[in-house]
Amino acid sequence: MELLSTNLCFNGEHRRYRHRSATLACDMEFAVFLPPTAVRGEAAVPVLYWLSGLTCTDQNFMQKAGAQKLAAELGLAIVCPDTSPRGVNLPGEDDSYDFGSGAGFYVNATQQPWAPHYRMYDYVTKELPQLVEDHLPLNGQRSVSGHSMGGHGALICALKNPGMYQSVSAFAPITNPVNCPWGEKAFT
Repeated sequence: MELLSTNLCFNGEHRRYRHRSATLACDMEFAVFLPPTAVRGEAAVPVLYWLSGLTCTDQNFMQKAGAQKLAAELGLAIVCPDTSPRGVNLPGEDDSYDFGSGAGFYVNATQQPWAPHYRMYDYVTKELPQLVEDHLPLNGQRSVSGHSMGGHGALICALKNPGMYQSVSAFAPITNPVNCPWGEKAFT
């Protein structure tokens, strides 16, 4: 796990990391906010996994939401994964804004050539939590939340893993993806 940057934020730290993902067979980047208690080594803290929406990266929520202030006050870490693998150079992967890069839907692809890389469900429910919980001062208490495509991902992750998360929240989720244009394109 390579630290790319650290910025002070509400007496905590906003960090960006890169690592080689075995699940996705590519390098992945993710953002983390650690509250002051975790940065100072006073306590391991609970974590909110934020799953961003269509076309976003690991940086959108951290840069635009302003959640760090409240997270610092509550002693809550935030982990923001990217929304898809990047740079795997699949045919058609970057031809459209709403399919491929930036649009992993937090599911595991089942068809070639997508299946070896687009395994975002396994990444956000297994590999990423194991990685950050092994390397950062997190106490194992998890919540998951997201917006739009990320709201869909949050619901799927929580519903398929009872007991893994203390809470789940979905903001304007794509709850029936096979019946909306984005989902029809991705799932058919």
